[in-house]
Amino acid sequence: MNDEDLDIAFEKAFTKASNTKLKLPTDIMLHLYAHYKLATHTKGFYTPSGTSELRNAFKLNALFQVKHLSQKEAKLKYIALVDQYITDMK
Repeated sequence: MNDEDLDIAFEKAFTKASNTKLKLPTDIMLHLYAHYKLATHTKGFYTPSGTSELRNAFKLNALFQVKHLSQKEAKLKYIALVDQYITDMK
């Protein structure tokens, strides 16, 4: 898959994930979050922001688990996760 096709597939996956009515388990949501942030954040390591320290800790842990991936690998894994868990839309 070339970069342009990957970007199109990634955007479609993001739209599908954003519009789902499914209530996904927290661990799946954290995987989606981490892969999305790694795929879209281009300046250094992304640090979660928010008012809940506990929620930020879980997000940071998820980010640490995927930090070894390239931006392209993160996009591919994000697409695969969406295809695996979000089946309410095509």
